[in-house]
Amino acid sequence: MHWCLEPPNDKNIKLKKMLDLNFQSILVTGGTGSFGKAFIAQTLERFPKVKRMVVFSRDEQKQFEMMHEFPRSQYPALEFMLGDIRDHQRIAEAARDIDILIHSAAMKHVPAAEYNPMECVKTNIIGSQNVIDAALQHNVKIVVALSTDKAAAPVNFYGASKLCLEKLFLHADSHKGSRSTRFSVVRYGNVFGSKGSVVPFFLRKRKEGYLPITHEGMTRFSISMQTGIDLVNFAIAEGWGGEIVLPVAPSYRIMDVAEAIAPSLEKRVEGMRPGEKLHECMFTELDAPFVAKRGGFYIICPTAGCWTRQNYCEKTGAIPIPDGFCYSSDSNTDWLNVSDIRSQIVRDVDPGFQV
Repeated sequence: MHWCLEPPNDKNIKLKKMLDLNFQSILVTGGTGSFGKAFIAQTLERFPKVKRMVVFSRDEQKQFEMMHEFPRSQYPALEFMLGDIRDHQRIAEAARDIDILIHSAAMKHVPAAEYNPMECVKTNIIGSQNVIDAALQHNVKIVVALSTDKAAAPVNFYGASKLCLEKLFLHADSHKGSRSTRFSVVRYGNVFGSKGSVVPFFLRKRKEGYLPITHEGMTRFSISMQTGIDLVNFAIAEGWGGEIVLPVAPSYRIMDVAEAIAPSLEKRVEGMRPGEKLHECMFTELDAPFVAKRGGFYIICPTAGCWTRQNYCEKTGAIPIPDGFCYSSDSNTDWLNVSDIRSQIVRDVDPGFQV
C-alpha cells in the first residue's frame, strides 16, 4: 500500500529556514573524505551545541589524522566509528539515535569503477540501500544523499551506480509508509580543487614539463566546496522529500584550466579515459517537465508521489523551467575564464600559486 505525508505548508517552510542543528545528532558516512571533513568542520563551528557528530568511514588512518585535527577536548560532540556501508549491521548500529544522516560514502573514481564494476555495485548501490534500511529502522528524521552530474544520462559505470542511488533514495521516500523519515538527494558538479580533480592533477603534472589533455573541447561544471555544503544544508532545511537538488553553477573549458595553470607548457592530447564524457549534464530535457528553479538551485520534483512541481512552485515561489531545457556544461551561459580559474586556485587550492 502506498502512503505519503502532506507537503509542508507555507508556515512550515518559513520555520525550516530557521532550522537549528544544535542539540541534533548527525551521522556522516564517508566522514573523513573531502566533503565530510568540510561539512563537519563548518557544522561544528556554526552549531557548537550539536549533540553528536558521528564520523563513519572505513579508513582508520584518516580517522586517526582527523582525531588530531579535531581534538576531543575541543570538540566533545565528535565521535569516530570505523565501518563500511557494505556492512548492513554496522551502519545500522551507527544510525541508532541519529536525527540527520548525510550519506557521502562512495566509490568515486570513473576508471576504477569501469574496471571493478562489482566493487562499485557493492559500495554505491548495495551500500546505499543499507543506509536507507538503517535510517528507516531507527526512524532517522532527515537523510540527504550525495550524487553527481554523471548520474544524468550516464555513460560510465560510476554514473550508472549513482543513478541507481538516486532511484533508491527517491523510492524510499515514496514508499516509506507512515514513517516520517525524509529522503532527499543533492547532485554535484565537479568540486573545484578537490582530491583527484583536474586542478591538483595539472599542478602536479606541470613539474614534468607538459600537461596531458584528454580532449581539447572538454567542458565541466564547477562548484566550490562551500557550494556543495550549501546544497546539503538547503536539502536539510528546505527539503520536502523525494526531490533532487542541483546547483546553478558555472562551467569551465579544460583548455582554459590548462592555460590558467601553465600557459607556456605543451598541452599533450592523450585521449579520453574509459567511461569519460566530453561534456557533463546536470539534467536532461526528459527531466525538464519536473524541474523548478529556486534561487541558486534547481529542484527536480518527483515524477510520481504525493507532491508535484506545481505544488512546489505554488508554495515556495520557485519558477518552472521550460520543457525541452537541458542543463549541460557546454551550453551553459555562465563560464569561468582563465583569470577566474587562477583566482579560484589561489583561494581554494594553493594560496601561493603563481604561473
